[in-house]
Amino acid sequence: MEKLDKLRFVLITDRRLAELPLLETIRLALEGGVSTVQLREKDLDSRGLFFLASELRRMTSDYQANLIINDRADVALAVDADGVHLGKDSMPLRDIRRLIGPSRLIGFSAHNMQEAVAAEEGGADYITLSPIFQSPGKSKPISPRAILMIKEHVRIPVIALGGIKEENVQEVLASKADGIAVLSGIMASAEPEKQARLLRDKLNSHKSMR
Repeated sequence: MEKLDKLRFVLITDRRLAELPLLETIRLALEGGVSTVQLREKDLDSRGLFFLASELRRMTSDYQANLIINDRADVALAVDADGVHLGKDSMPLRDIRRLIGPSRLIGFSAHNMQEAVAAEEGGADYITLSPIFQSPGKSKPISPRAILMIKEHVRIPVIALGGIKEENVQEVLASKADGIAVLSGIMASAEPEKQARLLRDKLNSHKSMR
Protein backbone atom coordinates (compact mmCIF):
# COMPACT_ATOMS: atom_id res chain seq x y z
CA MET A 1 0.00 0.00 0.00
CA GLU A 2 1.40 3.37 -1.01
CA LYS A 3 1.72 6.26 1.43
CA LEU A 4 -1.20 8.15 -0.10
CA ASP A 5 -3.42 5.07 0.02
CA LYS A 6 -2.78 4.83 3.75
CA LEU A 7 -4.39 8.24 4.25
CA ARG A 8 -7.73 6.48 3.89
CA PHE A 9 -7.95 6.21 7.70
CA VAL A 10 -6.01 8.71 9.80
CA LEU A 11 -5.83 8.92 13.58
CA ILE A 12 -4.82 12.32 14.98
CA THR A 13 -3.45 12.10 18.51
CA ASP A 14 -4.31 14.14 21.58
CA ARG A 15 -3.18 12.50 24.80
CA ARG A 16 -5.32 14.91 26.85
CA LEU A 17 -8.45 13.22 25.47
CA ALA A 18 -7.28 9.64 25.82
CA GLU A 19 -9.25 7.38 28.14
CA LEU A 20 -6.39 4.87 28.06
CA PRO A 21 -2.62 5.51 28.06
CA LEU A 22 -1.68 7.21 24.79
CA LEU A 23 0.53 4.46 23.36
CA GLU A 24 -2.03 1.80 24.21
CA THR A 25 -4.78 3.82 22.56
CA ILE A 26 -2.73 4.19 19.39
CA ARG A 27 -1.73 0.53 19.32
CA LEU A 28 -5.35 -0.57 19.68
CA ALA A 29 -6.43 1.87 16.97
CA LEU A 30 -3.80 0.43 14.63
CA GLU A 31 -5.03 -3.05 15.50
CA GLY A 32 -8.51 -1.85 14.57
CA GLY A 33 -7.45 -0.69 11.13
CA VAL A 34 -6.02 2.84 11.34
CA SER A 35 -3.46 3.18 8.54
CA THR A 36 -1.91 6.59 9.34
CA VAL A 37 -1.07 8.15 12.70
CA GLN A 38 -0.62 11.92 12.83
CA LEU A 39 1.32 12.88 15.95
CA ARG A 40 -0.20 16.14 17.15
CA GLU A 41 0.89 16.93 20.70
CA LYS A 42 1.46 20.67 20.51
CA ASP A 43 2.38 21.20 24.16
CA LEU A 44 5.20 18.65 24.30
CA ASP A 45 8.76 19.98 24.40
CA SER A 46 11.19 18.91 21.68
CA ARG A 47 12.76 16.13 23.75
CA GLY A 48 9.42 14.63 24.76
CA LEU A 49 8.10 14.85 21.23
CA PHE A 50 11.18 13.17 19.81
CA PHE A 51 11.00 10.19 22.17
CA LEU A 52 7.26 9.78 21.61
CA ALA A 53 7.74 10.01 17.85
CA SER A 54 10.53 7.41 18.01
CA GLU A 55 8.25 4.98 19.83
CA LEU A 56 5.43 5.60 17.37
CA ARG A 57 7.77 5.08 14.43
CA ARG A 58 8.50 1.59 15.71
CA MET A 59 4.84 0.92 16.37
CA THR A 60 3.54 2.18 13.03
CA SER A 61 6.25 0.27 11.19
CA ASP A 62 5.03 -2.93 12.85
CA TYR A 63 1.57 -2.26 11.38
CA GLN A 64 2.90 -0.95 8.04
CA ALA A 65 1.19 2.36 8.76
CA ASN A 66 2.24 5.93 8.03
CA LEU A 67 3.58 8.21 10.72
CA ILE A 68 2.99 11.92 10.09
CA ILE A 69 4.45 14.55 12.44
CA ASN A 70 2.49 17.72 13.04
CA ASP A 71 4.48 20.82 12.04
CA ARG A 72 7.96 19.60 13.08
CA ALA A 73 10.09 18.74 10.06
CA ASP A 74 13.13 18.26 12.30
CA VAL A 75 11.42 15.57 14.35
CA ALA A 76 10.04 13.92 11.21
CA LEU A 77 13.54 13.67 9.76
CA ALA A 78 15.06 12.50 13.04
CA VAL A 79 12.70 9.52 13.36
CA ASP A 80 12.34 8.83 9.61
CA ALA A 81 8.62 9.60 9.61
CA ASP A 82 6.56 9.42 6.43
CA GLY A 83 5.69 13.08 6.37
CA VAL A 84 4.79 16.38 8.00
CA HIS A 85 1.42 18.05 8.47
CA LEU A 86 1.27 21.84 8.26
CA GLY A 87 -1.17 24.64 9.04
CA LYS A 88 -1.52 28.32 8.30
CA ASP A 89 1.00 29.26 11.02
CA SER A 90 3.65 26.74 9.93
CA MET A 91 6.79 27.41 7.93
CA PRO A 92 6.10 27.94 4.21
CA LEU A 93 5.25 24.71 2.46
CA ARG A 94 7.92 25.06 -0.21
CA ASP A 95 10.61 25.50 2.44
CA ILE A 96 9.43 22.40 4.27
CA ARG A 97 9.64 20.49 0.98
CA ARG A 98 13.26 21.52 0.56
CA LEU A 99 13.97 20.26 4.07
CA ILE A 100 12.25 16.88 3.91
CA GLY A 101 12.76 16.01 0.26
CA PRO A 102 10.41 14.68 -2.41
CA SER A 103 9.65 11.25 -0.98
CA ARG A 104 7.92 12.31 2.25
CA LEU A 105 4.33 13.49 2.39
CA ILE A 106 3.28 17.02 3.19
CA GLY A 107 -0.28 17.56 4.37
CA PHE A 108 -2.03 20.86 5.01
CA SER A 109 -4.99 21.79 7.21
CA ALA A 110 -7.51 23.56 4.98
CA HIS A 111 -10.85 25.02 6.02
CA ASN A 112 -12.10 26.51 2.77
CA MET A 113 -11.62 26.56 -0.99
CA GLN A 114 -8.94 29.24 -0.96
CA GLU A 115 -6.74 27.36 1.49
CA ALA A 116 -7.25 24.07 -0.35
CA VAL A 117 -6.25 25.48 -3.73
CA ALA A 118 -3.27 27.35 -2.25
CA ALA A 119 -2.06 24.16 -0.55
CA GLU A 120 -2.11 22.23 -3.81
CA GLU A 121 -0.38 25.06 -5.68
CA GLY A 122 2.25 25.18 -2.94
CA GLY A 123 3.06 21.50 -3.38
CA ALA A 124 1.04 19.73 -0.68
CA ASP A 125 0.41 16.04 -1.28
CA TYR A 126 -2.96 16.09 0.48
CA ILE A 127 -5.19 18.27 2.63
CA THR A 128 -7.37 17.67 5.63
CA LEU A 129 -10.62 19.61 5.32
CA SER A 130 -12.39 20.65 8.52
CA PRO A 131 -14.60 20.91 10.43
CA ILE A 132 -17.04 18.77 8.43
CA PHE A 133 -19.39 18.23 11.37
CA GLN A 134 -19.68 19.89 14.76
CA SER A 135 -16.54 19.26 16.75
CA PRO A 136 -15.48 20.41 20.25
CA GLY A 137 -13.73 23.76 20.21
CA LYS A 138 -14.10 24.21 16.45
CA SER A 139 -15.91 26.81 14.38
CA LYS A 140 -19.20 26.28 12.54
CA PRO A 141 -19.09 23.07 10.49
CA ILE A 142 -18.78 23.39 6.73
CA SER A 143 -20.77 20.17 5.98
CA PRO A 144 -19.91 17.33 3.58
CA ARG A 145 -21.10 19.46 0.62
CA ALA A 146 -17.86 21.42 0.93
CA ILE A 147 -15.90 18.27 0.10
CA LEU A 148 -17.69 17.92 -3.25
CA MET A 149 -17.07 21.56 -4.10
CA ILE A 150 -13.38 21.44 -3.26
CA LYS A 151 -12.88 18.12 -5.08
CA GLU A 152 -13.91 19.93 -8.27
CA HIS A 153 -10.95 22.30 -7.91
CA VAL A 154 -8.09 20.21 -6.50
CA ARG A 155 -6.54 16.96 -7.64
CA ILE A 156 -4.76 15.99 -4.42
CA PRO A 157 -6.54 13.79 -1.84
CA VAL A 158 -9.05 15.49 0.44
CA ILE A 159 -9.24 13.92 3.91
CA ALA A 160 -12.37 14.80 5.87
CA LEU A 161 -11.90 15.86 9.50
CA GLY A 162 -14.17 17.03 12.29
CA GLY A 163 -16.88 15.18 14.18
CA ILE A 164 -16.68 12.06 12.02
CA LYS A 165 -18.36 9.05 13.61
CA GLU A 166 -19.80 5.70 12.59
CA GLU A 167 -23.24 7.22 11.97
CA ASN A 168 -22.08 9.95 9.58
CA VAL A 169 -19.03 8.52 7.84
CA GLN A 170 -21.10 7.26 4.89
CA GLU A 171 -22.27 10.81 4.18
CA VAL A 172 -18.65 11.93 4.07
CA LEU A 173 -17.63 9.12 1.73
CA ALA A 174 -20.64 9.78 -0.52
CA SER A 175 -19.31 13.33 -0.88
CA LYS A 176 -16.15 11.89 -2.50
CA ALA A 177 -13.74 12.29 0.43
CA ASP A 178 -10.57 10.32 -0.19
CA GLY A 179 -10.29 9.40 3.46
CA ILE A 180 -11.24 10.31 7.01
CA ALA A 181 -9.25 11.70 9.92
CA VAL A 182 -10.53 11.01 13.43
CA LEU A 183 -9.47 12.49 16.74
CA SER A 184 -11.89 12.35 19.68
CA GLY A 185 -13.97 9.57 18.12
CA ILE A 186 -11.11 7.16 18.85
CA MET A 187 -8.84 8.97 21.31
CA ALA A 188 -11.63 9.60 23.83
CA SER A 189 -13.03 6.07 23.58
CA ALA A 190 -12.50 3.43 26.24
CA GLU A 191 -12.59 0.94 23.34
CA PRO A 192 -10.39 2.46 20.62
CA GLU A 193 -9.93 -0.81 18.74
CA LYS A 194 -13.69 -1.34 18.52
CA GLN A 195 -14.30 2.21 17.33
CA ALA A 196 -11.54 1.92 14.75
CA ARG A 197 -12.95 -1.37 13.45
CA LEU A 198 -16.44 0.11 13.09
CA LEU A 199 -15.08 2.96 11.00
CA ARG A 200 -12.76 0.71 9.01
CA ASP A 201 -15.67 -1.56 8.14
CA LYS A 202 -17.63 1.45 6.85
CA LEU A 203 -14.64 2.49 4.76
CA ASN A 204 -14.19 -1.00 3.35
CA SER A 205 -17.90 -1.36 2.65
CA HIS A 206 -17.98 1.89 0.71
CA LYS A 207 -14.85 0.99 -1.23
CA SER A 208 -16.28 -2.38 -2.28
CA MET A 209 -19.41 -0.67 -3.67
CA ARG A 210 -17.46 1.77 -5.86
